[in-house]
Amino acid sequence: MTGWFYILRLKYDGLYIGSTSDFQSRMKDHFSGNGSRTTSLDPPVSIALTEEYLSYKEAFHREQQVKRWSRAKKEALIKGDYELLKQLSKRKHIAR
Repeated sequence: MTGWFYILRLKYDGLYIGSTSDFQSRMKDHFSGNGSRTTSLDPPVSIALTEEYLSYKEAFHREQQVKRWSRAKKEALIKGDYELLKQLSKRKHIAR
């Protein structure tokens, strides 16, 4: 079963990160205010990014990965700026 990872841009400048096995139905839920507490309080204005996977499990793992990222990394992913994403992903070393 196919899975989708997605990012929604919200009305008050937030980003909603999610995954689903039924993309059309999930988007209908979000855009009607029934998708989640977050999107009912801060409605989506656009679909910023989608990625299709071979399984829902893979899409869910991607969701969990991206949720841990900074806003800057998420925006770089949305823009497709993979060079910036690479720079932002470099581990920062803490001096001891």
